[in-house]
Amino acid sequence: MAKNKKTETPTGPVERSGLFEYAPAPESPAAAGEIATGYGHFIGGEFVDSSGSEALKTVNPATEQVLAEFAQGTEEDVDRAVGAARKAFADWSALPGSERAKYLFRIARIIQERSRELAVLESIDNGKPIRETRDVDLPLVAAHFFYYAGWADKLDYAGFGPNPRPLGVAAQVIPWNFPLLMLAWKIAPALATGNTVVLKPAETTPLTALRFAEICRQAGLPKGVVNIVTGDGRTGAALTSHPDVNKVAFTGSTPVGRAIAKQLAGTRKKLSLELGGKAANIVFDDAPLDQAVEGIVDGIFFNQGHVCCAGSRLLVQESVQDELLDALKRRMGTLRVGDPLDKNTDIGAINSAEQLARITELAAAGEREGAERWAPECELPGAGYWFRPTLFTGVSQAHRIAREEVFGPVLSVLTFRTPAEAVEKANNTPYGLSAGIWTEKGSRILWMASRLRAGVVWANTFNKFDPTSPFGGYKESGYGREGGRHGLEPYLNVEALDV
Repeated sequence: MAKNKKTETPTGPVERSGLFEYAPAPESPAAAGEIATGYGHFIGGEFVDSSGSEALKTVNPATEQVLAEFAQGTEEDVDRAVGAARKAFADWSALPGSERAKYLFRIARIIQERSRELAVLESIDNGKPIRETRDVDLPLVAAHFFYYAGWADKLDYAGFGPNPRPLGVAAQVIPWNFPLLMLAWKIAPALATGNTVVLKPAETTPLTALRFAEICRQAGLPKGVVNIVTGDGRTGAALTSHPDVNKVAFTGSTPVGRAIAKQLAGTRKKLSLELGGKAANIVFDDAPLDQAVEGIVDGIFFNQGHVCCAGSRLLVQESVQDELLDALKRRMGTLRVGDPLDKNTDIGAINSAEQLARITELAAAGEREGAERWAPECELPGAGYWFRPTLFTGVSQAHRIAREEVFGPVLSVLTFRTPAEAVEKANNTPYGLSAGIWTEKGSRILWMASRLRAGVVWANTFNKFDPTSPFGGYKESGYGREGGRHGLEPYLNVEALDV
């Protein structure tokens, strides 16, 4: 935390705190609306019971209290959902693009109208701060539906040939770090291009996907166009392997993505994968350091570091290392960790006990391997899953924390002397999802960007997203693109063959 300062006044020195004190500003959990004690699947436009008896529980990561039970999807449930999507496909794909666009516009408007409800529900189920769900997630969710609604009647002019056709039934499996946003990234382009969908949300964060099912009904979306089947990895495997699925889209860990790619090898299913990352955030000696510090903080501590493109490796030029780290530590000392529903909170709860255990284990490995650990003093709540914002210095490229995806608020600091060395170190990873460059020289930005093997390169900023811009990676970060015009192609048969 920042130190107190003494200021001279006519009556003598007065000690003033270096920080403002913030009173609690909690959002009401009641704004999330009613959370049912139990949920089934959403199939054919209706909530239905599972064919099996197994139920899973979703908990509030900040309190460890059970929020609801939900069905563990069986192969029979998946088969019903795919059948409903197949049945709906003929009519949905035959609609003029302008008619499909009306439904997408309607969904986007309803999301905006219910944004407070959805933001609170996301924070309760996921653990991320309400500031992020309210100001980042929900505006982007609505923006993606608006954006792809605009494409629905313009597909002939998207650059994929004169007669692009939908693929059929899309199986979509999404992660727990951005539950509603990843849903929008996948469902919006799929529907705009005339496909129908079976989506499986993550087993720790199913609630906003199930609330989205209500929005589909509120928007009057034809039955079976969107189906949601809940469950764990067994349900996901049953969905991606279903023989009547034409397209698989997965966002999640690299090991699971690799397994899905093997599963689909030799089939005609189209596949896109958005997987892990180990992004380098590169700071040169001429960078605006205060601005860079904010970008570093946003790059690794946004959403508790639960971001596939998080800037988890800080590469700083040797000549400014000390100055930058001093400023970074001061800024980390101001971060507030605590109740995700408090509007002052910067870092919320880790999503699950399992993820907290992995972060803790990798941080311990960093210490065992000789890196120096630092974290600001802060009091953590007694219940829930929490981890202090942490940085490691003295990190080598051989350390596990520099090679493996921590997926938590842990930053590894490495140094470089020349741009060529920065590129070599940044690319020394099996991943290739994103990177950041901080410098005043435009020529250096272009030189670096052309050599960094990363799907997204930010310059003097980080973690900036827009529905018009494509996103995706190289190497073990997956393949295919989501967002922008490029996000249409994975859901189109660009050769215009019959499905």
